[in-house]
Amino acid sequence: MTTAPTLALTLSERVWKPSAAVADTTLVVLGSLVMAGLAQLAIPLPFTPVPITGQTLGLLLVGASLGSKRGAASMVLYLVEGAAGLPFFAGGAGGPQVLLGPRGGYLIGFVLAAFAVGLLAERGFDRRFVPAALAFCLGELIVYLHGVTWLAFFVGANRALAAGFWPFLPGAVVKAAAAGALLPVAWAAVRAWDKSDRER
Repeated sequence: MTTAPTLALTLSERVWKPSAAVADTTLVVLGSLVMAGLAQLAIPLPFTPVPITGQTLGLLLVGASLGSKRGAASMVLYLVEGAAGLPFFAGGAGGPQVLLGPRGGYLIGFVLAAFAVGLLAERGFDRRFVPAALAFCLGELIVYLHGVTWLAFFVGANRALAAGFWPFLPGAVVKAAAAGALLPVAWAAVRAWDKSDRER
């Protein structure tokens, strides 16, 4: 009789194995703080209300490292923290008006993208560069699909792609490639550490 294959562990589960409740809470909070920190790396652009930030890189790394449920939960917590008034959104912004403004679609897209990236990581997509980069491109696409659709209500459908997608495309590719390179390196380092630890 054959059994269904077990899902691959995420990087965080491989590195750190406390009790489930402690792990879930701690990792979700840390993921939200990573997002908050990278959101401060914001470069405003004169022709669009959407700035360049490190947030999408953060969501790719958090989603892949924590997995689908904890990655998405980190994004939800991040949105709650920012909506509550903490200066966690791009450029130190906070409050519900940010979620309801032109950038709101991107922020909501973070939750779905982290879930999708985490789901693929649970199936081993983050172990090698090409599948990792493809998974991260999918995550970026989810963010921009939601972001541009929402942005169109503010700038018009004709300007939405020019204001919310095309200027960010090169950076999105670079972030997906960077995350796609980092995760396999992290996995290799963890495997090497495990091997050296067993040989002691």
